Amino acid sequence: MTQSLTIRRPDDWHLHLRDGAMLEGVLPETTRHFGRAIIMPNLVPPVVRGDDARAYRDRILRALPEGATFEPLMTLYLTEETDPDDVAAAHASGLVHAVKLYPAGATTNSASGVRDFDRVAPVLEKMAEIGLPLCVHGEVTDGKIDIFDREAVFIDRILDPLRRRTPGLRVVMEHITTANACAYLAESDGDLGATVTTHHLMINRNHILAGGIKPHYYCLPVAKREVHREALVELVTSGNPHAFLGTDSAPHARDAKENACGCAGIFTAPVTLSCLAEVFDQAGKLDMLEDFAAVNGAAFYGKPQADTQVTLVKGDPIEIPEWVETGAGPVRVFDPGMPLHWRVAE
Repeated sequence: MTQSLTIRRPDDWHLHLRDGAMLEGVLPETTRHFGRAIIMPNLVPPVVRGDDARAYRDRILRALPEGATFEPLMTLYLTEETDPDDVAAAHASGLVHAVKLYPAGATTNSASGVRDFDRVAPVLEKMAEIGLPLCVHGEVTDGKIDIFDREAVFIDRILDPLRRRTPGLRVVMEHITTANACAYLAESDGDLGATVTTHHLMINRNHILAGGIKPHYYCLPVAKREVHREALVELVTSGNPHAFLGTDSAPHARDAKENACGCAGIFTAPVTLSCLAEVFDQAGKLDMLEDFAAVNGAAFYGKPQADTQVTLVKGDPIEIPEWVETGAGPVRVFDPGMPLHWRVAE
C-alpha cells in the first residue's frame, strides 16, 4: 500500500560543502531537498573572519543550480586569535549565524582549532551578549582517552565547565553520538541544542569494523555501540524540541577515503530524507519527523519556518546511487545497509 507524508521543507543545521569542484558537484544534492543549511567553515585555509565568510557565501551562491532556492547560513571558525568585534560585526550584518569550535586536531581540517580555552573566553562572552550560537565539535583530543569515550569526556571536562563560565551562551552540541549526550541535553536548559546526523541514527560501530574495515562508514565522531544508536533514535522521535537535524554530510573523493589513512566523513545528502523517514517509520513516529527536520532547528536559531513543503512517498525499495561524480573525483553515497522504502516525490 502506498503511503505519503507531507512536511515543511527541511533545513540542515550542519553541512560540509567544501569548495571549488567538490562544492559544485555536491551542492545540488542538498539544494534538491533542503531550503537552508548551516555551512561548516573548515576549509583550507579556514573561514575565520567576516570577509572570509562573505567570499565563501558568494562562491556557494554562484554554484547554485539554475532555479534553486537555497540559503547558505554562514559560520566562522573559532581560533585563539578570533577578534570578538569582527564576530559581532559579521553577525550584526546578517551574514554569520554561528561560530564553530573545533578542538585542535579533533577532525578534518581542525589543526587551526582551539587548544587553550581561556584564550577564546572574550569571544564567547561577546557571543553570549549578542545571542550568537556556538556550534561545538564535542570530542577531547587527549591521546590517552579512548576514541569511543571522547564525546562523554568532552561534556564533563570541557563543555559543562565552559557553559557554567559563560552564562547565556547558546550552544549546539553537534553530531551527538552517545546516550551520555542525550542525557546531558535532557537535563539542560533552553540555551543548549543538539544536532543528530542521518548516519548515526542508522549505523553502529559494527558497520565500520565487522567483517573488514569499511572506510565509507568512518566518520568523526565515530559511530558507537548499538545502545547509543538506540538512544539517539529515542531522542529524535521523542519530540524533544532541542534536538534537530544536522546531517554532517561530508564529501570526500574516493581516493581520500580508500587509502591507508582514510578521511573521516560520510556523504548522506542524496538519501537523508529517505533514511529519516525509514527510521521514524520503524519507530512508529512519522508524526515527529517534521519537528526534527524542519521545526526545532529553526526555532533554536530564531529563523522562520519554511513556507514550502516536500512530500515523501512509501513504496518499493529505492535504488541508492553508489557514487556522485564531481570534478574533484567520485564521492560515495551513504548506504545504510538496509532497504529504504521512502522517496521524495519530485
